[in-house]
Amino acid sequence: MVRNQYEHELEKLKENIVELGSKVDVLIHDSVVSLKAHDMSLAQLVIGRDGAVDDLACDIEKSCLRLIALQQPMAVDLRTIATALKIQIDLERMGDLAVDIARVTIYTKGEPHVKPLIDIPRMSDMVREMLNSAIKSFQDSDSDLAYKTAEQDDLVDGLYDQVRRELLTYLVEDPKKLASISNLLFVSKYLERIGDHAVNLCENVIYMATGDRVHLN
Repeated sequence: MVRNQYEHELEKLKENIVELGSKVDVLIHDSVVSLKAHDMSLAQLVIGRDGAVDDLACDIEKSCLRLIALQQPMAVDLRTIATALKIQIDLERMGDLAVDIARVTIYTKGEPHVKPLIDIPRMSDMVREMLNSAIKSFQDSDSDLAYKTAEQDDLVDGLYDQVRRELLTYLVEDPKKLASISNLLFVSKYLERIGDHAVNLCENVIYMATGDRVHLN
């Protein structure tokens, strides 16, 4: 009976990680949509939903500590719990970065962008794909998928550099647009950091699956 309860709690922990990843994915998507469309209401929804992300992350942390303290897990189970404990931190921070993007939407107050937003939504799509792939690698304990997912960060970094150079060119041409350009620079950096957090997820999945500590960033 005790063992069955333990296995149920461990499975619930994994399910909560998947749910947290899903919530964060929605925040990232909606924050960038709000920015592109100047949608203040959607931006406010993103900010408001961050509390649910924080609460779930906190619940996951408590579950991890309870399982370690009461069940004294060994080997793979211990690595799984330790990985969940670290993953929830990265996911919560990714949610915070999505909120920062939503705040940029509100701060700009509907002012026209200095250029059509094409590459920033592409960055959003790329980091969300990394996030979802990393969560799947956690679900399946798939280190190969984790390695492949982390490799995508090079594409995110390349697109970030492209966006940054283009925006700086706009700034040289028209310094009066400093505020608008700075906001988009911040957003592109937030997305680049989300990609870095996705790589952290992959590193932890590899540890969970193999016991090897790797550094992929």
